[in-house]
Amino acid sequence: MDELTTSSFKTTGSKWLLPVSDFFGFPLDQVNFLACQVFALGAAFWFRFYLSPHFSSPVVRHAVATLFGLSFVIFCFGWYAVHISILVVVCYRILVTADIHNIHRYTMIMAISYLAVCQVSRVFIYNYGILSTDFSGPLMIITQKTTMLSFQVHDGMCKKREDLTADQRLHAVDSKPSLIEYLSYNLNFLSILVGPCSHYKDYIDFIEGRHVQRRLSGSNTGQNGYDKVPEPSPMAAVTRKLLICGVCMVLFLTLTKAFPITYNVDSHFVNEAPFLTRLAYAFFSIQAARPKFYFAWTLADAINNAAGYGFKGVDEAGQVSWDLISNISIWEIETATSFKKFIDNWNIQTGVWLKTVCYDRAPRYPTALTFILSALWHGVYPGYYFTFITAIPITLAARAVSTIITAVPITLAARAVSTIITAVPITLAARAVSTIITAIPITLAARAVSTIITAIPITLAARAVRKNVRQYFLSSYPLKLVYDVVTWAATQLCICYTVMPFLLLAVGPTMQYYRSMYFHIHIISILTVIVLSQSHKPRGSSSNGTKPGPYDPHPQAQPQLQPSNNNVKRK
Repeated sequence: MDELTTSSFKTTGSKWLLPVSDFFGFPLDQVNFLACQVFALGAAFWFRFYLSPHFSSPVVRHAVATLFGLSFVIFCFGWYAVHISILVVVCYRILVTADIHNIHRYTMIMAISYLAVCQVSRVFIYNYGILSTDFSGPLMIITQKTTMLSFQVHDGMCKKREDLTADQRLHAVDSKPSLIEYLSYNLNFLSILVGPCSHYKDYIDFIEGRHVQRRLSGSNTGQNGYDKVPEPSPMAAVTRKLLICGVCMVLFLTLTKAFPITYNVDSHFVNEAPFLTRLAYAFFSIQAARPKFYFAWTLADAINNAAGYGFKGVDEAGQVSWDLISNISIWEIETATSFKKFIDNWNIQTGVWLKTVCYDRAPRYPTALTFILSALWHGVYPGYYFTFITAIPITLAARAVSTIITAVPITLAARAVSTIITAVPITLAARAVSTIITAIPITLAARAVSTIITAIPITLAARAVRKNVRQYFLSSYPLKLVYDVVTWAATQLCICYTVMPFLLLAVGPTMQYYRSMYFHIHIISILTVIVLSQSHKPRGSSSNGTKPGPYDPHPQAQPQLQPSNNNVKRK
């Protein structure tokens, strides 16, 4: 244990803050990360006031943002920053020299392959011991940006506008970016460490002074037309988000350490504690693991807002929203009553990236391919594959689309149940345990297949429950409230069951956890499908012509934002 603790404090980054790390007892890499983000917050205010597009050229703003970003990655990761620079330079080389019809393919292959090599190296080098701010984090953000930009350049320069979706037309890039624009977009200090990824055109609008006015006036006033429409102040949004960061930091220092995830697979706890106690601990430990993500993403959002980036629009009441590139909606996450609603509000910009480069473009099986890409992007830790592949059918089940539900014949459900029973998921998982440590892609694929099979009953059960039960709870508010509470609890427990491998990482602890839970989600799902499907009669399906996606925005949860220059609070 002492050896593991010591190794977790190692870092390839700067040692300047080692006394601070020793004084507070935090890993040096975490201290370096926090120091850079705090500095970035101050630099963002300076960037907004003293390098305003009103009197600073875009080239100067690009250069300063890039230099700050490079300084941050060197400070945090030392020589590992070379990996980030290599990926950016190679992808830009592909962008400017490759055939315009294939730049998106070449960039995707290069970025994902290089990221995968670094992820595999990290697994073998650290042997499942993760440095909390290892260099793969920024590399993952760079992968998102380079690939999304290549697709958008391909859309703008290669495809006809009528062949694009409305969203693709909005973000299509009509010309290849210059080197300084490309470097600034990928390496700027606002998002280099923890993101979020944003659309290239939105970022260029921000640098050139069109970001806010385009949403206020609904028109493009041109470069450095900064004074055409007064800019609403982001101070209220920044202050609110910093307060949220403070609360999350307190929760991280208390709850997260009080409910360690690894205790879920502690042999004494598993053998001695009752099932309900272990179930309750799993729930609270997963809840306690979220504040660190809330803190990092909310702070990153505040930094972008402080620089004047992230303006979304103004609603009819004149309320300003600075959530254009927000990565989370904490309230929606904590009150989610379906798995899909949880996913829609978690790591939102990664969802936008996946939708842009995969879901909207996949000719077949878009949901499955999207989650597989998500797992590849996160890394090669086995737990990621258990989590993301399992989430494929759960997301499908969470969609509130009755036509999809009624279109699934009972015969398919019965066939799926038969396949599950004969496949014996535990055997497949045990087989994966014996081979996964080698990290061979074939092993990962086999594990993905076995996980999909085990998750089928969860999907079928969710569909059956929603189709057969929900209608009886909509007649009155008290009944609807009961239904919402029950579905909230079920969703949270299902999330705990699904997300646990993401945090445990390795196959051994994952299977130990599932065995300690008696695979109850699988068993309950199968029984639910068998019982409810008996009374379910397939009806003719209908279609509204839309293609629901796991990462579609949820407009019902957001006020309608429209371009307006009235009733706006000025700075």
